[in-house]
Formats: sequence, structure tokens, C-alpha cells
Amino acid sequence: MATMENVIVLVNRIQRACTVLGDHGGGDGAASLPTLWEALPSVAVVGGQSSGKSSVLESIVGRDFLPRGSGIVTRRPLVLQLHKTQDGAQEYAEFLHLPKRRFTDFSLVRKEIEDETDRLTGKTKQISPVPIHLSIYSPHVVNLTLIDLPGLTKVAIEGQPESIVQDIENMVCSYVDKPNCIILAISPANQDIATSDAIKLARDVDPTGERTFGVLTKLDLMDKGTNALDVLEGRAYRLQHPWVGIVNRSQADINRNVDMIIARRKEQEFFASSPDYSHLASRMGSEYLAKLLSQQLEAVIRARIPSITYLINKSIDELESEMDHLGRPIASDAGAQLYLILELCRAFDKIFKEHLDGGRPGGDRIYGVFDNQLPSALRKLPFDRHLSVQNVKRIVSQADGYQPHLIAPEQGYRRLIESALNYFRGPAEASVDAVHFVSKELVRISIGETQELKRFPTLQAELAAACYEALERFREDGRKTTLRLVDMESAYLTVEFFRKLPQEIEKTGTGNPRAANPPPPSDDRYTDAHFRRIASNVSSYIGMVSETLKNTIPKSVVHCQVREAKRSMLNHFYSQVGRKDAKQLAVLLDEDPALMERRLQCFKRLELYKSARDEIDAVAWTR
Repeated sequence: MATMENVIVLVNRIQRACTVLGDHGGGDGAASLPTLWEALPSVAVVGGQSSGKSSVLESIVGRDFLPRGSGIVTRRPLVLQLHKTQDGAQEYAEFLHLPKRRFTDFSLVRKEIEDETDRLTGKTKQISPVPIHLSIYSPHVVNLTLIDLPGLTKVAIEGQPESIVQDIENMVCSYVDKPNCIILAISPANQDIATSDAIKLARDVDPTGERTFGVLTKLDLMDKGTNALDVLEGRAYRLQHPWVGIVNRSQADINRNVDMIIARRKEQEFFASSPDYSHLASRMGSEYLAKLLSQQLEAVIRARIPSITYLINKSIDELESEMDHLGRPIASDAGAQLYLILELCRAFDKIFKEHLDGGRPGGDRIYGVFDNQLPSALRKLPFDRHLSVQNVKRIVSQADGYQPHLIAPEQGYRRLIESALNYFRGPAEASVDAVHFVSKELVRISIGETQELKRFPTLQAELAAACYEALERFREDGRKTTLRLVDMESAYLTVEFFRKLPQEIEKTGTGNPRAANPPPPSDDRYTDAHFRRIASNVSSYIGMVSETLKNTIPKSVVHCQVREAKRSMLNHFYSQVGRKDAKQLAVLLDEDPALMERRLQCFKRLELYKSARDEIDAVAWTR
């Protein structure tokens, strides 16, 4: 059965775990971790400076333990967890940051709060949102958790930044904004309630007053003949919950170290004997306030447990998913490190091959080189200029030398063809280069798409460099092989093509092969018709070769570059990695510090949520 005691203790434990594991609420946008702190029900104590806030807390606890002084005394949130013990048990206090030390002298508790505050903020008057956790075990308290916040102020004093007023208000609002937060708004009775800093802030975040408990202090210091009944009876400012009046110890009592138990008795006597407040005496005083808050906190916790449980389970799923994405921590031995590197390389290689083979986009760009770029480049070769009558005449004449050819200008044909075939080298090399650049781009994309590699920027760079080096070797092989195809066309012409030429000429109908041959030399040595015929024949041969190369160049490129990239791009890298020692492998697995920090924070937060889930599961709930 879930009693009042164990549900409050449950939240206390989760709050302590939150602080230990760095969950103080708040966030920094999309990168922020899920926070459990903000979902936990709490009681936030809010009040202006000199409102009697510290005295109220000490009255509830029954001990002097809070720092006192002028200006801002509370500069860090104090999460005060009260644990009721058996009658006669010794009272003691424990700090979360000093888990093995028990404080039985509460003046030392005050000193430790001051020292722990200074540890984060220094001796300045700065504030910090990181809470101090203090647990007090006593037979004189009820089970209750209170969060003491810095007192609201209107002006910065010497040594404080001008922003301190807004900084304090922002910190307080970060607590009281939460729908699970009970607001304990403390106001002094000897000031107009309309000017109360606590009530003004509570009204802004809780306009209906559902979460606000109003506390009126310093009733004994009001001017003679006046009272605070309009406030305590809800006429001056109405809340959903009744106002509670408190009579704190006077400064003289504090100076004389009047015992808090005696002070509580005097407070009860004040209300019981007051002609103004005696009819409200049963609902006044610090003891009543503590019981009221404990009951309300227990009710809120019970109501919120289902939503907290849902949040915990949802956050565990999200954090485990992110941890999977971030990857497991790196082992320290060389064998495990080498295995991890090879696994990462294989994951990259799989994605790279998927790009080439069509499982992912990009490989089609290689086909585009062969289907569009290469044919277009071949069509744009300057054969019209090369086979112009004037150029053909020049080359044939130079090839003939001082003796004109007798039947057909064979040397002229060869020179025309060989010089024309040289033009094919450009498109051939361009195809090799284009596929090379596509391959490099696919390497870059594949590295970026290999999620596991994102942890290791050094390995990414080394892997990319190794791939680019391998692709460069493949490009050189592809260039040599592809240009060899062009050179082979020059090295041995297709004789059958030229043997068919006389037969084609005889089909003109003259029946005289001589009639198909160029006429006798004129004054220009040969006629233009003769050179046009030579140009046409060479053009036909070049067209045949172009069709051949359009088919064979892609074969060469794929064989030397694409096929080898799929088969052996990482072979050299594997052999290099296999020779590295543990220190060198660790360098490759040097993670991004930001990612390492993110993993650590996710791990801590996941530990927190699992701990909270176990705590909740350990409680037997009743409806």
C-alpha cells in the first residue's frame, strides 16, 4: 500500500538522483536531454527579501540551520527533504554532496550551506541554479520536501550585476512555472498584500490560485489596533487554499537562541489567546502549515504518478535509441579496437556499393557518363574541320612527297586516319575522369551516411584519404587501358573496310574501276572531287571506330575503376590498419569530444530514469 510516507520518500529519492546525475531542469533547445526534475511534484518557497521566508522554514523544521544576513542570503536553491523518525530518535542532517557525514550540530549545517554555495558562486553575490540537497531526520517534522529559492529583490546591491533582479526572478519562475509545483507564497503581514512580491509572481504563473498556498508572517509585528483578517479570511486576495498565519521568533529570541520547540508553543499560544485570530487558531501556525503542505504534496504525487511513469518509460526508450545511435563505448585492447575499425569500414563499404549498384542514388551518374557525356563528346569532335578539302589536300600532298600516288593515296589515308584517331583520346580520358569524380563523391556521401563513423572524425579522414588514393590508382589504370584502346585502333587499321571500297565504287555502274579512281592530275595536282571522296572514306572509317569506342570505353572504365572500387578499394587500408599497434588504433578511434560528452550525459540520464522506474515499481499502489 502506497502511504503518504513512502510516496513523498519516493519523490525525495528521485530528486536526489536527479541532482547526482545532473538533472536540474531547464534545457537548451533541441539538443537538451529529457528532464525528470521538472515532472516531479515539489513545494517551492517564494518570498521577497526580509519576508520571513527563512524563519518559516526553520519553524517547520524546528531547528536553526539557515544562513542569515542582509541582502541575498539564499543564492542556490536548497532542496530540503524532511524525514519523520520515531519519537526519541536523535535529530541529524545529511547533505547529498557529503553522503557519509551526519550533522548533529545544526550550526555546522548552516556553515556547510554557506561553504557549498561559495564553492560554486565564489565569495561574490552571484547566484547558481544548481541545487543543494539537505535531508533532515527528526521526530519533530512531517514527511515533506520544500525548495527554498533566492528571495525576490527589486534592486541590485553593491557587488551584484544589474541583471541580478531578473536572474533571480527567472530562476524562481523556472520552478513555479511547472504545473506540478505547489507554490508557498510568503508575505509579511506588516506590508500591504497588494505589494507582495510573492503574490505578484504567484498570480502570474497560477492565476486561478489552484497551486498557491498563501502564508502571512510577522502578524505579531503589525501596528496596534490592526489585524490581517481580510487576508487570512480570503477577502483581500482569494486563493483556492486557505491562508495560514505564522508567528516567527523575534530577533531577540533568535539572539537568545530560544529553542524552536518553545517558539512553536509560543506561536500556538499567540493565536489561541488573540481576540482577532482565536477563531482561526486551529488553522494557523507552522505545525499546521507543515501538515497541510505534506497532505497536499502527497495528493499531488498520487495524481501525477501515472503521467510521471509514462514520461519515464518514454524517455528511457528515447535515450536508449540515442545511445544506440551514438554507439557503444570503445574497448581499450587492440584486438577489439581493430575489430571495431574493420566493422566500421565494412559498414561504409556496404553503403558505397549500394550507391554503385542502385540501392541508393548516385550510381546512375556513372551510366550518365556513358550514355550522355561520352556520345556527346564524340559528336563534338572536330572531324569536319579535319576532313575539309583544304586539310585533306594538304595532308595527302605532304604524304606523297615528290612523287604523286599512282592509284590511291595510301599514306595520305593513313595519316588522315591516324591524326583523326588522336581526337578520341580526349573523350576517352574525360570519361575516365568523370567516373573518377563520381566515385570520389560517392565515397564522401557514403562516409557521411555511415552513422557509426560519425563518432570518429580521425577515422573518417583516414578512410576517405585511403579511398581517394585507391581511386586515383584505379583512374590511372583506367586511363592507360582506355587510351590503349584508342592506340590499338591506330596501330592496326581494319583492312576489310578499305577492301570494300573498290567494290562499292564498281556499283556506280561504270564497270570500270579506273573510272571510279581520281582523274589525272590537273594544274592543282588533284581535283576537289577526289579529295572529297578521300574525306568521305576516312569519315566513314572514323564513324565506324567511333561506334566501336563508344562501346568499348565504358567496358574499360567499368573494368578498371568501378569493378576494382567494389572489389579492392579498401584492401591497402586494411593491410595498413592490421599493422598498427594499440596506440595507433586509439588515434584512429579518437572521438569527437562533444559526442563523448553527449554519450556520457545520455548514459547518466538513462541511469536516472531506470533508477526512478525501479523506485516507482518498488511501491505497491492502492487506489
